[in-house]
Amino acid sequence: MRYRVVVIGAGFAGIGMAIALKQAGMDDFVVLDRADDLGGTWRDNSYPGLTCDVPSQLYSFSFRPWRWSRRFPGRDEILAYLHALVAEHGLDPHLRFGRAVAAAEFDERRAAWDLALDDGGTLQATAVVCAVGQLGRPALPDLPGRDGFAGPWWHSGRWNHDVDLTGRRVAVIGTGASAIQFVPEIAKAAGHVDVYQRTPPYVLPKADRAYRDAELTLFDRLPAVRKADRLRVFLYGEVLTSGFVLSPKLLAGPMQLWRRQLRSQIADPALRAKCVPDYVMGCKRVVFSNDWYPALTRPNVELVTDPIERVVPDGVVTSGGITRAADVIIYGTGFRAVQFLTPMQVSGLGGQRLREAWRDGAQAYLGITVCGFPNFFMLYGPNTNLGGNSIIYMLEGQIGYVLGAIRALQAERLAWLDVRPEVQDAFNSWVQSASRTSVWETGCHSWYTTASGRNTNNWPDHTFLYRYRVRHFDLAAYRVRPGQPAAAGASAA
Repeated sequence: MRYRVVVIGAGFAGIGMAIALKQAGMDDFVVLDRADDLGGTWRDNSYPGLTCDVPSQLYSFSFRPWRWSRRFPGRDEILAYLHALVAEHGLDPHLRFGRAVAAAEFDERRAAWDLALDDGGTLQATAVVCAVGQLGRPALPDLPGRDGFAGPWWHSGRWNHDVDLTGRRVAVIGTGASAIQFVPEIAKAAGHVDVYQRTPPYVLPKADRAYRDAELTLFDRLPAVRKADRLRVFLYGEVLTSGFVLSPKLLAGPMQLWRRQLRSQIADPALRAKCVPDYVMGCKRVVFSNDWYPALTRPNVELVTDPIERVVPDGVVTSGGITRAADVIIYGTGFRAVQFLTPMQVSGLGGQRLREAWRDGAQAYLGITVCGFPNFFMLYGPNTNLGGNSIIYMLEGQIGYVLGAIRALQAERLAWLDVRPEVQDAFNSWVQSASRTSVWETGCHSWYTTASGRNTNNWPDHTFLYRYRVRHFDLAAYRVRPGQPAAAGASAA
């Protein structure tokens, strides 16, 4: 016995895929997750001040709008939304928590995927949908002496809530999207905060506020108004994307907003100069905040731009041998986004390892399928991340495409389907060509690109064009093996 589909990951992508399978009348599937609850990155991250940087109207599936309390939702509201989706669609019997997939191997003879779990268990599936995301593996800097620090330390993606920061000397290493949110919060209680910055981010104003009761009533009574607001947010994101993928000249408006906020919130010319990026807007992730710059002006906060030489038991040593004392170190240094699917080992036709196929950087047709790995699909895979819009919009298109592939397996009585190499090569040649004119390959180093500068993460065009490309599953783009696979059914999990 085996499942028709095994979904790996119970975040937005995995839950959305499960809903689509359920609505299509397919009940022989299971959703696995390594943790003890659903939520993905919203479950793993719990740092103070955590909110979404995508407006709430666009951070929900189109088929299930939500009564958000404010324009930019917080972590608890987002998790509540995901739990509501599970309850409404009866997904609880399909969820298996505490089940991390260590390896997935395709058996060509049986046309089946064999999954080895960390707890020693095994599962079989006709198709695998990997929905593990790109922002789940914290990246720690390789600093000499890091593990020898005498006090508590942690990555922002694994927040230690047992440590009280009141009155403590805190060193924050990194000024990425997470630090932008938690530094203003911890600075309210900490005795002193040193913020170690390697590269300043572009920080745009965040038009956040609670929705008024009258607005919520209007959304409830007139769903068309909510849809119109969702469309407005989407179009603004596409305008921002135009500046990223067509010409930085189109970013004149956002640049003006950034300059105005910087000048109005930081009066000290020396501090202001430290906050001016030396790269094109969008080359690194643009962040949204109204309180980042004010936090840096607090008397108990210092922005340190001297390079870090090493960590010592009682603090951090910067260039010139200057030691800054610290009781706690928090790393806001992002995630290993280019290491897709790590640490899972995936083997396809002829025993080919996916890691070896990706030795020069991850790539996939439409970010979903990889040649040589039949019936293996990814959601939020290579080159499907965004710099200026909502990933939920992208996920809906991908989910529909994968569902079309799974339906084709059954309708055409196929054992497996595998994207043609020439189709994948042509698609990825276009991706790299389009990326060369984008802001992501203008010279800065970010988590969007590999060490060699190749864009493996971001979609190099407007999101509506991606949705157009995945509007239906095209079987002609795939090699197939005829022969109905063995019947799927309930499996001991």
